[in-house]
Amino acid sequence: MTRYAFDADRNALVAIWATGRGDLATTVAELPPINHDQATSLASNLTTLSRFQWRTYTHPASAAGDPDIPNSEAWRRAEERRNFKEVEAGIRTPNLPTDHGLVVSYSGVVESAHRVGRTLHAIDDATLRDTIAAEVRTEQAAIESAELGDLSGRARQAVELSRPDVSPAQVQAADELLRADPLGTVELFTELDPASASVAAAHWLYAAAEIAGELAGVPTADVVVEADDIEALQVETPTLVLERLTGGETPTEIVVDLIAEAMSVSEGHVPAPWGVVARVAEIEEQARKFDLDSASRAALLDEFRISRLDPTRPALDLLEDLLDGIRGCLLLYSAHTAGTDAEVEAQFAADVRGEADTHSDQLF
Repeated sequence: MTRYAFDADRNALVAIWATGRGDLATTVAELPPINHDQATSLASNLTTLSRFQWRTYTHPASAAGDPDIPNSEAWRRAEERRNFKEVEAGIRTPNLPTDHGLVVSYSGVVESAHRVGRTLHAIDDATLRDTIAAEVRTEQAAIESAELGDLSGRARQAVELSRPDVSPAQVQAADELLRADPLGTVELFTELDPASASVAAAHWLYAAAEIAGELAGVPTADVVVEADDIEALQVETPTLVLERLTGGETPTEIVVDLIAEAMSVSEGHVPAPWGVVARVAEIEEQARKFDLDSASRAALLDEFRISRLDPTRPALDLLEDLLDGIRGCLLLYSAHTAGTDAEVEAQFAADVRGEADTHSDQLF
């Protein structure tokens, strides 16, 4: 989301957003003579409005079921997205306190707009109101661009957001970056939606694991585990992805599922609780099978995570793990290939490209 701040030295309102390479800032308005509380209130309420609006991007209706079913989660998300058209009216003519109280909307987007409007009503400056309305339109346009897969300008902040949905255009762009360098480049993190980049990375991880596994005589799903004996790697997530890919699932299905699981945990839910119980039971069974002492058993349980990904940044965490898995494939490949490091890496890249081409229809 875009964050807003009051620059007291310049008496200005500033907008700040992430880009994957650091934050950018721009001056939204030189403020009229107002007190400090009014200025910080305006900045705070605009930040809250941005948060609720960007939530419609990270929580699309398409990820929650059928939006045509009244009062369903998907319906509520779709309704919140439609509430963008109500924002300017809330800014210009907000609900104000009366003798009967204050009308408050159940919609986070709408109510945040009215709070901005009430702050502007107290300031009572027509020019500032017009400027803020234009600023909010700019913010909404950035969200709309991100939804379409265009992460230019202010929409670039989507590179640091997690979304259980992908853009085919962004997946294709990530695929081209990985074709140029199968080990990945920084542009995957700074130019693209991380969920879409993860779909392409899962596709290239599978190709790399096929090549390395065949050379080393190791099943595709076990390649990263084997490579972990050479150098410490992120094992669990890449291995899970490989297992599901070899089981016939598509990269998109797997990535969307893992990100949705982590986002659910971040909101305090336990997705598939019986699955979590089964995973804990498996740990207990392993402890009994190998007669582990209580300290070792406790250590295993301490490492157990409801979400396999970091709930605060699941898409970026997944992308990092998948690229680490590809690096593991190179480690195993190198252990069974003669030549200098540069020669082996070049041959690995060429072999992985060829393998990826044979499965290009499985990208989505």
